[in-house]
Amino acid sequence: MVEARKAIVIRAEKPEVPLSARPSVTTKHIEARPTSGRQGTTPAVTIEMTSTKNETDMVAVTPMDLFTYQRDVLERTILFFDTMRKRANNMLEHERAGMPPLLNFKYETLLDAREFERPVNYALVRITEVGEDCWDDCVDLSKPPVLVIDPRAGHGPGIGGFKRDSEVGIALHTGHPVYFVVFFPEPCKGQTLADVVTALGRFVAHVAERHEGKRPVLYGNCQGGWAAVLVAADCEGQVGAAVLNGSPLSYWGGEPGINPLRMMGGFVGGVWLNHFLADSNGGRFDGAWLVQNFENLNPGNALFEKYANLFTRIDTEAERFLDFERWWGGFYRLSGEEIVSIVEDLFIGNQLEQGQVRLDEHCTVDLRTIRNPLVIFSSYGDNITPPHQALGWIPAVYKSTADLKACGQRIVYLTNPKIGHLGIFVSAKVVRFEHRAILENLGEIEALPVGLYEMKIDNPTGDPDCERHQYTVRFEPRNVEDIKFEYPRAAFERVRQVSEFNESIYRTFVSPWVQAMTNPWAAQTMQWLHPMRTSRYMYSESFFPWMNAFSVLADAVSKNRKALSDDHPLIAQERQLITQIASFWETARKVRDAGQERTFTNMYGG
Repeated sequence: MVEARKAIVIRAEKPEVPLSARPSVTTKHIEARPTSGRQGTTPAVTIEMTSTKNETDMVAVTPMDLFTYQRDVLERTILFFDTMRKRANNMLEHERAGMPPLLNFKYETLLDAREFERPVNYALVRITEVGEDCWDDCVDLSKPPVLVIDPRAGHGPGIGGFKRDSEVGIALHTGHPVYFVVFFPEPCKGQTLADVVTALGRFVAHVAERHEGKRPVLYGNCQGGWAAVLVAADCEGQVGAAVLNGSPLSYWGGEPGINPLRMMGGFVGGVWLNHFLADSNGGRFDGAWLVQNFENLNPGNALFEKYANLFTRIDTEAERFLDFERWWGGFYRLSGEEIVSIVEDLFIGNQLEQGQVRLDEHCTVDLRTIRNPLVIFSSYGDNITPPHQALGWIPAVYKSTADLKACGQRIVYLTNPKIGHLGIFVSAKVVRFEHRAILENLGEIEALPVGLYEMKIDNPTGDPDCERHQYTVRFEPRNVEDIKFEYPRAAFERVRQVSEFNESIYRTFVSPWVQAMTNPWAAQTMQWLHPMRTSRYMYSESFFPWMNAFSVLADAVSKNRKALSDDHPLIAQERQLITQIASFWETARKVRDAGQERTFTNMYGG
């Protein structure tokens, strides 16, 4: 793993945590030794196990300390379960309201793609107000419009404009007219990926028409990023710069033991399972399955850490927790045709970087045809879309730097050393600094000579809210030949072949029977019994009336609540215990991921 990173010129090192900030730990190394199997030799995997040492200094705890701590734990327990009750009620209310977009800005709908000749569940909206400020007070019409495309990967739209410090907010702050692509919970019957790309192309043309031909800047997050690339390839000349935030384009890339999501198709036998789940749900694929996959990547956080953080900081974290969970727990659906095409052609087939994604009988997407500048923002802390997947397509599409220049293309990339996947487009600090720097330098990016560049941002102040003159941006030329992300291509080719075989068997012999036996009642039952829903709505008094008691108790506790300070001796020990448990979960995850990597190698070769 280390050797692979040394070969990557574009690598950004993760900063070391200062020793003074680290807990006292002992470290053990478990080495999975190479094993020979039918498909070859499995590489050794080293796992670092960390455990916190027992404190040598005894802390005196008085009876009063014990009493106040017990009272504090009881109060926090009541407030914690009341927060869980509120989360469940928010989820149910959001469902009853039709799960509208969670934008923190007022907007008006310009185009509803459900009314198109080939209807899809998308719409184009224009941001009209920011708090008390109207659109006209924020916008400089000389600047190109920004069109934000949110990911449709299980959740609803709005994360790009979830709060004031967001991509929408910073685009308005820098004077750009802002438009947003929203979508609805239910797909239109039979809608395909080609229909979606066509609708997005119409949105782009409409925005350009409203601004006298100014080409809109596409701002794509995760899945919205590769959707923006498909639009840019299909709408040649109509799109301005495309900013791709944590967007996978090279789906087989990743680092062994760190990015296991790319191997999931091999363990389930390919796309047939997605097809089956869509058939079982009346031709719709439940986005809760996708969200569950994301949570499975880091079970320690999904099952323990985020709840431990809420419990220990219930007085300050409750509202933030509820705001985020309102988006995280809103599950949207895709059509069966969409999910099969996306998984088969992109995630398992990896056909986008090979120019083999066929939208229809007339159009095959070729990334070499894109001429508008691409800005790629990725992070080494992103375990869903690492730089391997965000940048690895470049040497696959362009054989050399000369080839890239001959195609007349400009590609600019920047990396963050540690921010997580969602943090790339929701972190307030990242939005106020990196995204502001991108938007404030769009003119410079457009004016760059053709080639590959790394965007470097120097900020001596260290303040993300620094003035424009206090930070500098430079674009350093890079070579396509230096981007080297190695992965076992032959193994993933075998996964693709297995997937195609299984899908052909399922589509021919099984799918018709599953569709015939599925009915709306069974589909709704399967949907509402999904663990991602039951784990949330079970706390609502609509299902368990006694949960209403926590509402009454929480009101009484809040009136006289006096939280203990962080330096309370038992609070400090509580935080230490939580750190130890979190360390155990992290060790378990590493062992699991190493085991998956070894199993995948034994099944498909290395």
